[in-house]
Amino acid sequence: MFTGIVEEIGEITAVEPSGDGVRVTVRGPKAVSDAAHGDSISVSGVCLTVVDQGDDWFTADVMKQTLDMSTLDGVGPGRVVNLERATAAHGRLGGHIVQGHIDGTGEVLEVRPGAQWQVLRVSVPAELAPLVVDKGSIAVDGVSLTVSGASPAPSAAAGSAVDGWFEVSLIPETLVATTLGDRVPGDRVNLETDILARHVQRLLAFAPAGSASPELPADASAPTEGGSE
Repeated sequence: MFTGIVEEIGEITAVEPSGDGVRVTVRGPKAVSDAAHGDSISVSGVCLTVVDQGDDWFTADVMKQTLDMSTLDGVGPGRVVNLERATAAHGRLGGHIVQGHIDGTGEVLEVRPGAQWQVLRVSVPAELAPLVVDKGSIAVDGVSLTVSGASPAPSAAAGSAVDGWFEVSLIPETLVATTLGDRVPGDRVNLETDILARHVQRLLAFAPAGSASPELPADASAPTEGGSE
């Protein structure tokens, strides 16, 4: 579990084929400063497991499904990445709950510079668009951001298979401390929508026809004596 507060910018130093996936080596001194075998580290929003490490690097396996879903597909040495260690249970939740499970990718459509900030407009696949809400949270390349604008729902004539967009406003610290400050139109970025929105969407998918809410088992909503069993 992560919070989307990037701790350092790392660099991919090696990529080796591994079955239908790859094994990547990442330079990140802070990320491995207290890491152990099996620990999780977010690499531009992708949760990877440490399988080997040194003083300033770690190695992780990336399976085919992750490659297909993220910008790690086609990754090569020299790419810079956002790194974050898994949050401790007693730590501050400075961003929002980020799992490191990428939902898909978006394309940077526009970069609008301001006096001290930048606004990024990013495309979002049609199936993810309903999960992105103005003033809600989204992780872009592992960075916890607040949505500052979102495309309206498509009209009935357009259908539901229309890609949307959202905007995020980047403060100077984010521009410097993450890779987002170097993004230009055409770049692909990893997207993870809010886990709460995904759970609500899944729950509503089980609602009976004509009902606004799913049916729960008869005893699911009834509190037990004392509040628990």
